[in-house]
Order: sequence, then C-alpha cells, then structure tokens
Amino acid sequence: MLFRELNRGKCKTYLVACEHTRRAALIDPVKGCAERYLAVLAYDGLRLDAIIDTHTHADHPTGSFLLKDLTDARLIMHRRAPVPVATEHVEDGDTIQVGALALQVLYTPGHTPDSMSLYVEDRVFTGDVLLIGGTGRADFAGGDSGQQYDAITQKLFTLPDPTLVYPAHDYRGNTSSTIGQERRQNPRIAGRTRQQYVALMASLNFPLPDKIQEVLQPNQTAIDDDKTKFPDLTQLNKVRQLSADEVSVRLISAQRPFLLDVREPQEYSGELGHIADSTLVPLRELADRARELQAHKAGPTIVVCRSGVRSTTAAAILEGLGFEQVYNLQGGMVDWNDRRLPVER
Repeated sequence: MLFRELNRGKCKTYLVACEHTRRAALIDPVKGCAERYLAVLAYDGLRLDAIIDTHTHADHPTGSFLLKDLTDARLIMHRRAPVPVATEHVEDGDTIQVGALALQVLYTPGHTPDSMSLYVEDRVFTGDVLLIGGTGRADFAGGDSGQQYDAITQKLFTLPDPTLVYPAHDYRGNTSSTIGQERRQNPRIAGRTRQQYVALMASLNFPLPDKIQEVLQPNQTAIDDDKTKFPDLTQLNKVRQLSADEVSVRLISAQRPFLLDVREPQEYSGELGHIADSTLVPLRELADRARELQAHKAGPTIVVCRSGVRSTTAAAILEGLGFEQVYNLQGGMVDWNDRRLPVER
C-alpha cells in the first residue's frame, strides 16, 4: 500500500493506493487543494479510482464534487449521507475495493449521522469521530454523543491495539496514534462510562466553525451558487420533524398531506424510490417554482429527500415563503425504506 497525508495542516486528506495496480483513493479531500492532489497523483503515476468522504464536513468545502467532475473516479459516502451526487453508498461491513486494497467500512455515527471509519491493513481512518487525544464534537444537527461513545468503544476500540489511527483533523501537530494508546489514554473517553461521556460532551461549549452556513449546506446539497438562498441555522432548527411511521399514518388520514420530494430526478426513480403521489421539485429549483405550490400553502405539507437534510432546508424555505403547516420526513427515504414502507420507482 502506498500512503501519504497531503495537506500538512489541521485538516487531513489521505492518499492510499495499490502499489501493483496504481489505483488510488483520496479520503476527505479539501476543495482548495484539488490541484495539489491531481498533481501528486500525476507525479506518482496513480489513477484516482475512489473519492471518499468519511462524513459531511461542516468546517471546509469538500473537494469531492470538483474531483468527481474532473475525473472518472467514484464518489463514495455512507448511505445516510445527504448529498445527491455520490455514485456509491456504503454501509457497515461493506468493502471498498481500490485495486488489490480492501477498505473495510465501519459505521461510526455520533459526530454526524453519516460518519464512517475505514479500516485497511494496519490502520484506520476515523474521520471526526475519534481524534488523537480527543473526540469529535457531537452537537451538530444529527449528532449524538451516546452513539459516538458506542461507535468508539464497540467498533474502533475492538481493533488490534497496534492499529494506527489517522483522523480527519488534528489541532496539536500529531500525525497518528494507535488504538491501544487511545483506548488507554484518550482523556475524553478513556475510563468513562457512556453516561459520563454523554454528560461531559453536554457540558462542553464549542464555538461554531467559521462560515458554517457557507460550508455545511453546499456540502449537504452539492448546490453552490448565488441563486439558492439557504436558511440560517435558527430557521432550520425550528422545522417540525415527523418519523417515517408518523408520516405513514398521516397518509391514510382524512386530511392527506401534500408530499413534496426535493431530490434530483435520478434519485426520485432510483434505488430508494419515492412515496406514491409525491410531487418532485428538486431543491435547486424550489425558489423559482414555489408559485406552482401555492394551492398547498395553507394545508399540511411534508417534505422528503434522501436522508432528511435537504428536505429540512426546503421546509425552512417554504415556511419563509408563508407556508403554514410544513413538516419534514426525518431520516428521509433511507428511514422510509428501512421501515419497509411502500415505495414506487
């Protein structure tokens, strides 16, 4: 295996490649460094086969979308990732093949709902779930410190002690650690019960990353233009959420809600399908086509997407336009399918 860290800063991007086939993967690329990555690949005679984001980033624009457009590489994320342009979705226990290298997917949520780690040979890439001498924050929307504790202690800490740990960020100048060292010495989690860890994380008062609005929502939607005006975090946090089961009940009630699906057309008819009688208006077109929905302005509207993220944005936009009873399908079509509720394709 060929291996390099490419950013040499607080934010980490890793290159792993098969020495025999010269096929390579980039893990957590940063948009501003895309030219550097392509230059390194060309210099080393490597072909970019896979681009992998371990989670949806909130502190920097992902380089995955640009690299996908510039190459024929696969863009791979966890199945709970909200972004519509991923070409492959993976789940716990799946394997990502890059030449002769096999990267094992470990689902490690808690920092975000779509967080995963990648275990290959003697090392594990932990994203922002487990850091060197710390753990990632769990206070973003969809974060869960209890899930994070379980992911670290029941997945990552069961790997062999000598396993090298490479996180997506480090703020102290470290390059790597080991599972054994983190299990014994990590001051955030070592020796703590689940309850103690949850209490500790709740007591921390992290500042929000700079320009989180300008970064997070384009990373979630793959929309990065001046035309789409995203709601702020306060508006998003006010959106009313309904579970898949709650939506299913409402669909057979006397006052059936209007279903608005804001995914891309290929998603609407893709692997997850869509809910019968839902109307497709992609999020990027919503502001221009809102007048088409005026008949539903007073009645109940439920907004749907892949994992409940883009639809939360769409629901906040509709509320800002005066729609009175707007709800979001929490967990989106991923949860709907997991509950084995009916779909059309």
